[in-house]
Parts: sequence; structure tokens; C-alpha cells
Amino acid sequence: MLVIDASVTVAWAFDSESTDFTRAVEEQVAREGAITPGHWPAEVANALLVAERRKRADAPRTALFLDRLRAFPVTVDDAVAESWGNALGLAREYRLTVYDACYLALAMRTGHALATLDSDLVKAARAAGVTLAGAAAAGPTPGRRQTGLRA
Repeated sequence: MLVIDASVTVAWAFDSESTDFTRAVEEQVAREGAITPGHWPAEVANALLVAERRKRADAPRTALFLDRLRAFPVTVDDAVAESWGNALGLAREYRLTVYDACYLALAMRTGHALATLDSDLVKAARAAGVTLAGAAAAGPTPGRRQTGLRA
């Protein structure tokens, strides 16, 4: 099981975002499941809405992707409410957003590897001794351009 963040999840939606790493994470999540902090659905939905506003996607394609995503064995962990102080402390220590610190805190609490494309989160995970999934251990690929949604 992996802790997945919104950057990896949203990459599954866009053909131009797809890499060997994101496909491998997607396949692993489909087989073994994943866990995310409670804000993950809102963060993913917001990224998809931004893509629509930038004309890289439309509402029907977003709906198809979300239907596909709902079929994945992803557990949304709401224990983050109990650990606001912990996430806030990690955000301060590693200069992350609190949102990203929640992914780090979840990986630390569960001992699961973290799958992310976020370079700041990769650095923080390394510094905190959190295992990174696959290619994230080598570092994320910067500068990807998003086009249309994969349904």
C-alpha cells in the first residue's frame, strides 16, 4: 500500500502527465490500494477544476476520470484532524504547505512509502526518513505540461 498525493493522482488524468513512474503507481494502487489524508479528494477535484478553467479538460471528461478514480481501492484517512499540530509542525520544519505536510505525516504514521511528483515533498520525505515510491526516490520530473484528461 502507498500513500499517494494529489500530484500523482492528477497525473493519471492527463496523457501528457503520464510517465513510467505514474503508470507504475497507478497499477500498484489498483492492485494493492492506497491511503490518503482527508483533504485529498478536494485537492484532486480542485486541480481538475483548474484544468477545466484553463481549457485543458471539460466537465464530462472530469466526471469520467472521477468515476474511474472512485473504483480504485483508496482509503481516505480522516485522522488528520487529530494531528493538525503535527502537520503544522512538519510544514514549518520542512517548509511545506500544510496540505503536503499531511501526506508526509500520514506516511510517517503508517510506515507506507510515499508516491509524489512534488519536489519539495520529496526533499522533506528524504529528510524525515520516509520511504519514497519508485521513481520519486530519484526525484520528480519537473516541467510537465497538462493537456486533456484521460477517462
